Amino acid sequence: MGFRGSAKGLSATLAVVATLGACGVGTDAGRVTDSFFNPQEIPLETYTPEQIFERGEFELNRKRPEEGAFYFSEIERLYPYSEWAKRALIMQAFAYHQDGDYPNSRSASQRFIDFYPDDDDAAYAAYLLALSYYDQIDDVGRDQGLTFQALQSLRQVIERYPDSEYARTSILKFDLAFDHLAGKEMEIGRYYLRRDHYTAAINRFRVVVEDFQTTTHTAEALHRLVESYLSLGLVEEAQTAGAILGYNYQSTEWYADSYKLLTGRGLELKSLGDNWLSTIYRQTLKGEWL
Repeated sequence: MGFRGSAKGLSATLAVVATLGACGVGTDAGRVTDSFFNPQEIPLETYTPEQIFERGEFELNRKRPEEGAFYFSEIERLYPYSEWAKRALIMQAFAYHQDGDYPNSRSASQRFIDFYPDDDDAAYAAYLLALSYYDQIDDVGRDQGLTFQALQSLRQVIERYPDSEYARTSILKFDLAFDHLAGKEMEIGRYYLRRDHYTAAINRFRVVVEDFQTTTHTAEALHRLVESYLSLGLVEEAQTAGAILGYNYQSTEWYADSYKLLTGRGLELKSLGDNWLSTIYRQTLKGEWL
């Protein structure tokens, strides 16, 4: 097996990982198998970088990514600055990520970017680095520091490698991570609203409306503003929030609920007064919002 270079080579390497198991245990000295490769009896230094690399692939195929990462890291140690060390470094980042060892995956990815910024696989290294944050943000109740880190890292992939396949995937994940942040604001806002802390709730919903306008949470945030402002007796703000709902989200359940709530009090859904929501309403009419 010769050395594989470039992003296409990386794809080939990962494909080999998926098929190595079909080779079984053999005796060919050109392949790394259990009968030939025995670092417990023969010092690892006596093997070629290609043999150690194949052992790392073999361990990945056996679903032992921690072991695979070890062998890839040994290539970096024993054969620094070689072509095999470069390939092993990106595979090391991949193996750590497969193992859920995100800090080490991130470290290996960053080293690859630092050492080989112009390499074809630098885009994949940057993507793995972003994933090391993104794959930990599924729970909206968790600390959102990881989400901010994921957004920053995904943006770097999009901006630095716009023509790569990873840029397209990063855009989708960026939107999902952005939605997570809005979801966190909504969660806190609802918490305050349930406890009649209307001003605190309004502050959270306002963040969603002003800073997360393109997320799936904006319509609900506007409806919650209607509820909160009505509870405080701030009728004009409530009517204006309802007007924005009617202009942008008339087909949603949140508009229906706000319409019922406002008209039930004899109020219209229209922009009134001079407040932050009336400014947003004027922007919607000019097509400058959303």
